[in-house]
Order: sequence, then C-alpha cells, then structure tokens
Amino acid sequence: MRVLQVLPALNSGGVERGTVEFARELVAQGHESWVLSSGGAQVPRLEAEGSHHASLPVHRKSPLSLRYVPAVRRLIRELAPDVVHVRSRLPAWLVWLAWRKLPAGGRPALVSTFHSHYSVSRYSAVMARPPRVIAISESVRDYILAHYPVAPERITLIPRGVDVARFRPGPPDPDWLRRLYADFPHFRGKRLILMPGRLSRWKGQETFLQVMGRLIERDPDAHGVILGGADANKQHYRTELENTALAMGLAPHVTLVGRRDDILQFYRLAEVVCHLSSKPEPFGRVITESLAAGCKVVAFDRGGARESLATCFPEGLVAPDDVGAVVERIRTLTGRPARIELPARFHLDHQVAATLAVYRQALADRDGGAEARP
Repeated sequence: MRVLQVLPALNSGGVERGTVEFARELVAQGHESWVLSSGGAQVPRLEAEGSHHASLPVHRKSPLSLRYVPAVRRLIRELAPDVVHVRSRLPAWLVWLAWRKLPAGGRPALVSTFHSHYSVSRYSAVMARPPRVIAISESVRDYILAHYPVAPERITLIPRGVDVARFRPGPPDPDWLRRLYADFPHFRGKRLILMPGRLSRWKGQETFLQVMGRLIERDPDAHGVILGGADANKQHYRTELENTALAMGLAPHVTLVGRRDDILQFYRLAEVVCHLSSKPEPFGRVITESLAAGCKVVAFDRGGARESLATCFPEGLVAPDDVGAVVERIRTLTGRPARIELPARFHLDHQVAATLAVYRQALADRDGGAEARP
C-alpha cells in the first residue's frame, strides 16, 4: 500500500511526532510511506527511517494558499497513492480541492484524523468530508458527532499510541545525565517537576508557574522544568514566561529548557509530569508517554486527559483549574512508587493496526463506489 500523509509542517508537536512514528511503522510493515508538508526539523529522521518527503507550502492559512491546489493535484497524480491521510485543516482543503478534479477512477481513498476540537466552521468542516474519519479520543468523537453531519459508523476511535518499545520505565542514561548536569548544574539534587509541551498560552505554562510558586514554599528541593519550544510567531510568549517567573521570584526555581529531542530521559528523571491545559485537550500525548516511561502525572480532570488518566493513573486527576489541588497532589505523590497501567489501546502497534484497518475500509468504500461528501 502506498500512503501519503499530509500535514502543515514537520517540526515539534504531538501530531508531527506521531506522523513520523506512524510513517516508520508503515515502512516496517512493507508499505510505501510518503509525507507532504512544508518541511521541518523532523524531515531528516523521517527519511532516515525509510519514508519519502514531498515539500510544498501547505502550512500558510491564507486564501493565497489555494494557488498550490494544482501542485498538490500533480503530486497525487505522480505518486498515485492508495490512501491520502489528511491531518490538518489547510492541507485538507488543498487535498480536497485537488482530489475533486481527478478522474473518478484515479482518485485515492481519503481519510482524515481529527486531532483537535476544531472551531465549528465551514473551514473546519473539511475534516469531516472523507468517507472515513479517525477521532483520537472519545471527547473528539463526541465533538464531531455534536457539530458535523457525520454518521457514527464513519468515525473510528483510535487513541494516539505510545511506542512502548522506546517509552518504558528505567533510569535515565548516565551519559545523558552527566551532560544535563553540566548544562544545568542547578538541577543536581533537585526533584524535577516537568511541564512538557509546545509553548502556547492555553497549554498552561503560566498555571505551572503558579503551581511552582506555591510548591517551593513547602518543598524547596522542587525545581520546575518547562520543556518545549514556541512556534515562530509565538517567540514573545517565551520571553513573557521568563519575565513572569522573574517577577514571581521563581527564576532560581524554574528553568525553560526549550525544544529538545531527549524527552524520554526527562520523563525518567522527573518526579512528576504536569498537564495543565486551560481548556479540554483532545488527547494529551505527553500523558501516555510519561506513564509508559514510569513517571507519575498530575492533570486537570477534563477532555482527553480524563480519558487516559482515569484508566491508567486515576490518582493523577485533580479538579480543573485548581492550582492548590495540583500542589497538594504533587506533594502526595512525591517519593511514592507509581501504580500505572497502560492498556494495549494506548500502544503504537494498536494504533497502526487500527489505522491500517481504516485504510482498508476506505479502499473498499472507494472500490465499492462510495464517494466522499460533496
């Protein structure tokens, strides 16, 4: 099977990392894997793991991006993929408009994944057009059904899977630990409280600063680590966080380490991972990754976080937006062994098998004469 995944870019973020991991698994199972994006830091990894990358500026949210529809159509004709899997709205529009002008007998099967609670609009509705739609959580599936005319049988619930062969419990690598302490000597002897995720206001980094402000009053050996980078248009937010930490007197107690590719080692070193989004998150990849690596998680009880933690580590759930409850839960969990269960449905191999089954359904729809919604 030849599969073309389409997304805006291949930099940081759960969707991007998930796309690259899934591409690797496609290759491992003998499929031909292509990804179309505007490029990014993960392209070398993608290609090193056996996939192919096609580059077009499919990331700009502008009406001017419609000029790339013919280029997308040419690419689909040249590659002749069996399945095109769209993972974001702007690329989905470009693919949709390109797909419609292809001869009926030469169209690939279309599949979309709702990775978020997209705003309800005609722009977002393109994600509901393919005959087969994947929802990454019950929360997202219910959102689709509530806001778009999609029959329930067209939606398949597939949680984003963790590569448990990589994310597994164990001590951090000793060489990595030496390098870390050389770069951040103030981490030595501290209990690290980790806040991973792209720097974005709704992700909750400001709430994390409030948590750390209260926590260090009772646990001076705690140290907060904010791990994640900011998109090009949000670099000011990092500066804002640094200034806020300084104003709160937290500069010695919280460190922003930026975007890194060693998150597994941080999971293994950290005492607790925090997930403090200010609105329901569709899934929360860092939650299942942390748990798979054996690290305890504290998260607000809503959205995708509720679904995964209620099953895997219910002790980690606290009332939404309750900073004091987060502090108390961290203190309760500190120094205690974690009793974590990660069911198979949260594993990457399950996600791959379930997604390939959706692809086969989409191909059967196409070959049986089913069409995408006009």
